[in-house]
Amino acid sequence: MLESGSKSLAVPVVKMSPSLFNFVDAKEKFTTAARHALGGKTCKQLVNVFNQIPGNETEKKTTLDQALRGVLGDQIVRKTSCDDYLSLIYLSIDAVTEGICSATAPFVLLGDVLDCLPLDLCDKIFSFVEENVSTWKSSSFYTAGKNYLLRMCNDLLRRLSKSQNTVFCGRIQLFLARLFPLSEKSGLNLQSQFNLDNVTVFNKNEQETTLGQKTDEKEDGMEVEEGEMGEDDAPASCSIPIDYNLYRKFWMLQDYFRNPLQCFEKFSWITFVKYSDETLAVFKSYKLDDMQASKRKMEELRASDGEHVYFAKFLTSEKLMDLQLSDSNFRRHILVQYLILFQYLKGQVKFKNSSCVLNDDQNTWVEDTTKLVYQHILNTEENWNAWKNEGCPSFVKERTVDEKPKRPTRKRQAPEDFLGKGPDRKIFMGNDELTRLWNLNQDNMEACKSDSREFMPSLDEFFAEAIEQADPVNMVEEEYKVVRNPNYGWRALRLLSRRSPHFFQPTNQKFKSLADYLDSMVSKLAKELPKDIPSEEIKTGEEDDDDNGDNLLKDSNDSPSIQNKLVTNQQMDDIAAKLGAQWKTLASHLEMKAAELREIETDSEDVDMQAKLLLVAWQDREGTQATVENLVTALNAAGFSQIADSLNET
Repeated sequence: MLESGSKSLAVPVVKMSPSLFNFVDAKEKFTTAARHALGGKTCKQLVNVFNQIPGNETEKKTTLDQALRGVLGDQIVRKTSCDDYLSLIYLSIDAVTEGICSATAPFVLLGDVLDCLPLDLCDKIFSFVEENVSTWKSSSFYTAGKNYLLRMCNDLLRRLSKSQNTVFCGRIQLFLARLFPLSEKSGLNLQSQFNLDNVTVFNKNEQETTLGQKTDEKEDGMEVEEGEMGEDDAPASCSIPIDYNLYRKFWMLQDYFRNPLQCFEKFSWITFVKYSDETLAVFKSYKLDDMQASKRKMEELRASDGEHVYFAKFLTSEKLMDLQLSDSNFRRHILVQYLILFQYLKGQVKFKNSSCVLNDDQNTWVEDTTKLVYQHILNTEENWNAWKNEGCPSFVKERTVDEKPKRPTRKRQAPEDFLGKGPDRKIFMGNDELTRLWNLNQDNMEACKSDSREFMPSLDEFFAEAIEQADPVNMVEEEYKVVRNPNYGWRALRLLSRRSPHFFQPTNQKFKSLADYLDSMVSKLAKELPKDIPSEEIKTGEEDDDDNGDNLLKDSNDSPSIQNKLVTNQQMDDIAAKLGAQWKTLASHLEMKAAELREIETDSEDVDMQAKLLLVAWQDREGTQATVENLVTALNAAGFSQIADSLNET
């Protein structure tokens, strides 16, 4: 303490800096929230924690990424099930959607899981990846995750065995094909490189061969497959022995198919031509298996539960040489290899060396040999090479803003060419009958409005027969009424939609058939017939039946008193507008059921429309008893005396 009388020292005020971002504390909070979110299967807790922690967005997103990886690491150490891993990945996807996590987080977690799990569990995880391909292709994930997915798939392919895990490898390739667009250059062999690792292994030691000098002649009666080889109708006997020398030359050709660039070397080309000539000569003279037997074998393979045995590599055993030469499918594979090789040698490939050009003699030999083995033009392969040579342009052609389609211009005819002159001018339509029809009237619009162009009947004329049949006095059975005729019903609906307001009036009444609906409309139309129509036209019963209260065709205008006056559509609109949100008060006095009130509330959210639906439902239920008097009584009982007075005045 300072002594009294001494000068007081000024203590500087230190301003507290805003709270800084604490990585360790934030990671612990995110980890705890993530574990709780996994239990509740929602990321709301993560969002709340994210908003409470101070710091900028980038720091918090990075910390949440690390926290999710930490939770995944704990799950892997505890060896939990694959469903737990997938739940965490789903949580990260939701976090990316909420904007609290980096877009790469789900892909990092997927990579960690696949790196730590054995192949049998990786199969289940990859099924999840396949099912969510639409998510990975969305704008939120594609750009950030495509490289992660490509690296992840390549790592899986390196771990898998092509012979033992063939199906899994194929699923990965199909997934990549679905994920990336066709113009994605990372999946294309742009430089037309060859798979030099695809080496065909065969016996190169002549001393270990089991082939004899000559093979036994095949049985007679075998047929050459139609169109398979050569020009001769029947094959000659095989003049070339099937020995080790032919075996070695035949399988040596696979090295040229594997690396076609050897064909541009002089000595390699001579060897290739020699081996090819001998092989094609054997194909031409060696007999094929019976075609009918081959077809039966193929049908049996297809019928065996849809499974077909396929070998990606050739079987090069010497014991199979005779069978392979007589197999039409095997020959077809070899001949297609020739076609692909010839197409590369003659085609224009962007990355082919300028020195790789065939001379005239080589071109002549290729053309002659192609005629022997040619079956189908490989147009698809040529188009594929041309597309790659052009740099893999996109298949979607986008039109620039300035570019507009040009309309063809033509010389415009002068009016005098097709119009006459003076008051009697005539328009020529190029056909005498069309010209006559067009010039019947000077003003075509007025001609269309003429009464003679009115073909639609009135409601009174069209429904006169139906109204007459609806009268119980006439005792017309239901099956003989015109409303039961489908053609009549279709025309009645079209006419009602054009001329009757009842067609568009909302109603809660349900009809089982079109005939029931038309019966209801006929009863309404009968009450609205104009006054000038005599009663004899409305009904066909006797005059002394006018006092019958059950007669549907009794004109309401004959009793103008309020007791029999029905509520009109305009009156219901006015009442609904005045009731508004208080329509439920009137509903109890109209004896409406609770289920009907719920249905009205479901049909519309507008209170005026709800009030209108209430009145319409009451009118449909009461029918002829939906009079102004009854509605006024209900309004007064509900406390709407002013509305009731206004209804009496109308």
